[in-house]
Parts: sequence; C-alpha cells; structure tokens
Amino acid sequence: MTDVAGSGMKKQKESGCTQKTISLRSPLGTIQVSGCENGVHTIQILMDVAPAERSSEAPLSCVVNDSPAEVSPELQRCVEWLQAYFIEPRTTGSLPLPGFHHPALQGDAFASRVLQVLLRDVKFGETVSYKRLAEMAGNPRAARAVGGAMRRNPVPLLIPCHRVISSSGQSGPYMSGRGNHLKQWLLTHERQRGEG
Repeated sequence: MTDVAGSGMKKQKESGCTQKTISLRSPLGTIQVSGCENGVHTIQILMDVAPAERSSEAPLSCVVNDSPAEVSPELQRCVEWLQAYFIEPRTTGSLPLPGFHHPALQGDAFASRVLQVLLRDVKFGETVSYKRLAEMAGNPRAARAVGGAMRRNPVPLLIPCHRVISSSGQSGPYMSGRGNHLKQWLLTHERQRGEG
C-alpha cells in the first residue's frame, strides 16, 4: 500500500479496484474504512486510545480525521452510517448500508452466510449466542465455525459481530480477545442509546 504524498489517501489494487482509506476519530479511537467504487472492503478499529467514558447524557462524536480528495458514494455512505451509529444510533436502521466488496462477504460459504444472517436478523440493541446464530445460518452444530466467522469479519460495526455472545450470557471475545473492552462498550452504547 502506498501513501500518496501526505494526502492521507492510500491506494491499493485488489481484484481490479482501487481502494481508498478514510480515517475517523470515534469514541473507540481511530477507525479506518477502506473501500473502492464497488463497496467497503474493511473497517479497522485501531485501538489507539481507551474507549470514551460512557454516560447516557454525554455527547459523542465521530469525525473524519483524514480523507482522500475523492470518495466513492459507497465509502461516503459508510462514513455517514458510522457517524450516525455513534451520535444517533437509533437512526442507523433507517440509513442505507454501503455495498460490500470483500471476498469473505460474497458467495455461499458458511462464514459468508453467517455474516449475512447476522447483518439481516440481529438488530440494534439485540444479542444472539454463537449457537443460536449457527442455527439461524442453517447448521446448529457449527457454533465454533460461527466464532471463526466473527474473527474474520472484515467490516465490524456494520456487520455487528459485537452482538454475538456466549450461551451463558457472557460477552465473549472480541478482536481475538484484544478488544473485549470495546465489545462491552458497544453493547452498553446500544443499550443506553437505544432507549427512548
């Protein structure tokens, strides 16, 4: 990947498309969104700061830190969705999702099906167990495979892998265990901001 002369624009050729990256400053720290004219490729939470202290009254923000000069409509739609998620999360259900352009989200492999079911059926403020999500995706014995799909989710937040918890009700790991505190923050955020 090459950084284009201090503009913050990163270009990468992948499957015939040119990716650009937008950096956002959020309550979770820096979030980088990469995508092309066909859709979003990845969302990365860099974990460069501790999540903002939460109070149900505290105003939150999500602002663009660094952006290329030209942004595809799909990338812009993703930025708008993320901003709404942190500022007025109840509105995300009425916003259009951006297109996705990542191989893990295409085709009919079980992992892709799990991510699609999670996106479609587990709404804001809800949680689902790994086992139940496996059932919903058509393979009740594949709870472990659901965990693998969550680890490989290229677009966290948009596809809400933070909403998948253990059958015991414990939140379970996030970002391979490094982001457990972020998962807890996201679940609290959805509970507190989803009320009313």
